[in-house]
Amino acid sequence: ESRDLAVLRPVAEPFDAEGGMRCVSGNLGRAIVKISAVKHEHRQITAPVRVYENQNALLAAFDMGELAPELAGDFIAVIRGQGPRANGMPELHKLTPTLSLLQDRGQRVALLTDGRMSGASGKVLAAIHAVPEAADGGPLAKLQDGDVVEIDGVAGTLNIRFSGAVSEADWQARPAAAID
Repeated sequence: ESRDLAVLRPVAEPFDAEGGMRCVSGNLGRAIVKISAVKHEHRQITAPVRVYENQNALLAAFDMGELAPELAGDFIAVIRGQGPRANGMPELHKLTPTLSLLQDRGQRVALLTDGRMSGASGKVLAAIHAVPEAADGGPLAKLQDGDVVEIDGVAGTLNIRFSGAVSEADWQARPAAAID
């Protein structure tokens, strides 16, 4: 039995009755979100995506000022081609400080990836381990900059929104990007 309930809680008295992890699923596949450290107002997002092939590309965009609120607005960063078939699932923890800073500046941001993050995803909504992964023909390989995606860690959904920009028929016909 723990002497400090702030550190370790018994099953009968959990920190959170629902737990800190959720599975989200929809027309973009399935992913895991860790919501335990994400404030309630950041557990859902519907925003255009900005697609990057690796974390260094996103960090370079940040360094060049391309992710400033007046240029990027709210967005979901898609880092694809990071799964085990593509490159062995490198740790994507370098994204956490950058995405946290953007969120602190008032932007609504999230991460969607077929890669992994340890427990360091922190206060930014991160849908990780998306399957099927992009290198295996998963839907992340079809996403393009500007597509509107919804990640809802409360309702458990992960979907591309079909609208005037992309219809369901256009989506079905869209070829997948080559994943190196």
